[in-house]
Amino acid sequence: MVKSLQLLAAQGILGLLVTASPLAAETQNAVDSFSFNMKIAAGAASCLPKAAAQVTITPGGSVDTMDITVQGLPPNTHFGVFVTQVPKAPFGVAWYLGDVATGNNGRGHQHFVGRFSINSFAIGTGSAPAPDVFNGPFPDATLNPPFNPIQMYHLGLWIDSPQSAQTAGCPATVTPFNDEHNAGIQVMNTSNFADDQGPLRHVNP
Repeated sequence: MVKSLQLLAAQGILGLLVTASPLAAETQNAVDSFSFNMKIAAGAASCLPKAAAQVTITPGGSVDTMDITVQGLPPNTHFGVFVTQVPKAPFGVAWYLGDVATGNNGRGHQHFVGRFSINSFAIGTGSAPAPDVFNGPFPDATLNPPFNPIQMYHLGLWIDSPQSAQTAGCPATVTPFNDEHNAGIQVMNTSNFADDQGPLRHVNP
């Protein structure tokens, strides 16, 4: 009887180890997050000198997560986040990721899910018709140019409208960096990294 109980106990412990082993392996193989700060863009340095942004990218295998925390910005304002080829004008190829909104204290946070790593790229395998949806100061192109894969490793943050920029004491320049292509100036970027060494390049999925 004692031997039987010992055998059952051993089998139970073995079962727990087998059940736990995948979780243990996942923990041991977890990739560390990569954190970095963004830099105030030249056009916003005089009007938003306290602007700050910290980014943390966590690789997750098939997808990554990116958390952006901002402060020192105008309150109750939206800011467009873009992945760009280079951090400053002319920016090259850019991909609209989403928005970060600030509260009454000028702080905000957003959580993004996608591919934010050395594998981030855009490609135009051939010319094809494109939808003509927005016809503002930067109207939609109706045909794309073909291009080989272009790696995109930088980030930029644009104030959502020229009016919001002007209210904050910034230039009311119009740029295409929001969902309807009528945004304000760039506020933050990753020009603290070299053009060909953007922060996303340092993340391995």
